Amino acid sequence: MSAGTFTPRPGAAPVSRMIAAQTALETRMLLRNGEQLLLTVIIPALLLVLFSAVDIVDTGAGRSVDFLAPGVLALAVLSTAFTGQAIATGFDRRYGVLKRLGASPLPRRALLTAKTLSVLVTEVLQVALLTVIALALGWSPQGNPLAVAALLLLGTAAFSGLGLLMAGTLKAEVTLAAANLVFLLLLVGGGVIVPLEKFPDAVRAALELLPISALSHGLREVLQHGAALPLRDLAVLAGWTVAGLGAAARFFRWE
Repeated sequence: MSAGTFTPRPGAAPVSRMIAAQTALETRMLLRNGEQLLLTVIIPALLLVLFSAVDIVDTGAGRSVDFLAPGVLALAVLSTAFTGQAIATGFDRRYGVLKRLGASPLPRRALLTAKTLSVLVTEVLQVALLTVIALALGWSPQGNPLAVAALLLLGTAAFSGLGLLMAGTLKAEVTLAAANLVFLLLLVGGGVIVPLEKFPDAVRAALELLPISALSHGLREVLQHGAALPLRDLAVLAGWTVAGLGAAARFFRWE
């Protein structure tokens, strides 16, 4: 037997393995949180069923579900990438979790990567569930799935940047209140369940520049009308992505 066969070899695992482990942990924590589950699954599903079954809001010609399903998919991205991530990261920062993880072998960039991957895993589950519900309600989606995927990914990046910016600069209690308030405001004024055409022209022009409006409108153009990739909506989402992630990288505080 050669010398040193059983000598311990301390050291960090490969970064890819650390990211995978942290992603799994972040996903389990997110799905076990009752408040997060309410935001990410229950509220979007209830809105889809309620507004599709009951004629509460005039969504224009055609079936309500064809208008509502793309908007609810956009709401799912908002709830997970922005609201859920902002609240969870804000309290991780408050309780010193981020500080301790930052001192571990896990690089900070790997931690942020794991949080982003966790968001994407959760969104895949959300989209699958909401799609099944919408199909059961009679939804007939159109368009190219790749265009839908591009919009969802860019929307996720935009909302993730804004969520991390909020979580990394505000106190946890302020983040909790602000993130939920923004969620409610964008739910009403982001073209999710109420068409933007219902708003005055001046207000509508401003609302169309919001990331939730661009995402819901872009998804609706593709899934309801079978349009090609909506470049204007992509440009709006790209602008918010650059601004949000850039500001988060510049101002995020780990303690």
